[in-house]
Amino acid sequence: MSELAASKPRLRVVLCAPRGFCAGVVRAIDIVERALQLYGPPVYVRHEIVHNRLVVDSLKAKGVVFIEELAEAPAGEHPVIFSAHGVAKSVPEEAEARKLFTIDATCPLVTKVHRVAQAHFKRGRRIILIGHAGHPEVIGTMGQLPPGAVTLVSSIEDVDRLPADDGRPIGFVTQTTLSVDDTHEIIAALRRRFPSIHVPPMEDICYATTNRQEAVKTAARRVEAVIVVGAANSSNSQRLREVAEREGCAAQLVADERGIDWKALENVGSVAVTAGASAPEALVKHILAALDGRFEIVLETLTTASESMAFPLPRVLREAV
Repeated sequence: MSELAASKPRLRVVLCAPRGFCAGVVRAIDIVERALQLYGPPVYVRHEIVHNRLVVDSLKAKGVVFIEELAEAPAGEHPVIFSAHGVAKSVPEEAEARKLFTIDATCPLVTKVHRVAQAHFKRGRRIILIGHAGHPEVIGTMGQLPPGAVTLVSSIEDVDRLPADDGRPIGFVTQTTLSVDDTHEIIAALRRRFPSIHVPPMEDICYATTNRQEAVKTAARRVEAVIVVGAANSSNSQRLREVAEREGCAAQLVADERGIDWKALENVGSVAVTAGASAPEALVKHILAALDGRFEIVLETLTTASESMAFPLPRVLREAV
């Protein structure tokens, strides 16, 4: 053992699996990459394709132009791509009116939530959406229906403040990237308040969100600290941090290795590392390299589920190929 290695404190590093990219994120990035190959730059993307700066900057370097509103996209043959989070109905309607060439990269699991909300509406139900105000996915889901058709709740307190039963049937949908535990509590509150509420056979929280939270929950019980790799504006990454903290474990959310709070890792003998569904594996490797630079690390992997989900590209891209 070298003198340098001997001087470094020992650190057990538990690498959570599953972690990182989910099938919806892989599909969204593949859509943008394929569009660049087929149509050439510039390719326009409304909103960040996924919530990760490394991914966004990499695509910018290849000729992707990120816009917030369709008005920023010029008319012409270059495609405008809708992000994985989904958009309100008014967005494709505006695009059609302007004769823009659009490609929808909305995650199919988000599209499923849209369809469930629309089915509730057609059946005359009051619709409750469990989610976080201002999140692009929530804006897109609420925007599938007329204003006022969907009521957003983010907490048990919000459920308590809902208007009393007015005789109409009630149904709910959820944002796909929520805390599984928090959502169960809110659903339980909804069922207490409205015993006849329509409960879907499967909750809308996506498989990847559920799997990553379960891995972190298990790891947090075995380590002293957790590092979550992900963007601050990534809902699923924030939820991973919260899950670890709920288990009584110190947790930090970092965009990359430069964000690590080293002081918080002083006198820590074990740490778990995971990544949100929009964080590339390259960032995890950078985190591990940074840890290795300061500690003599002993690496182990904790696997709580296996994933094989994959989503096909939109027909317009498959047919173009």
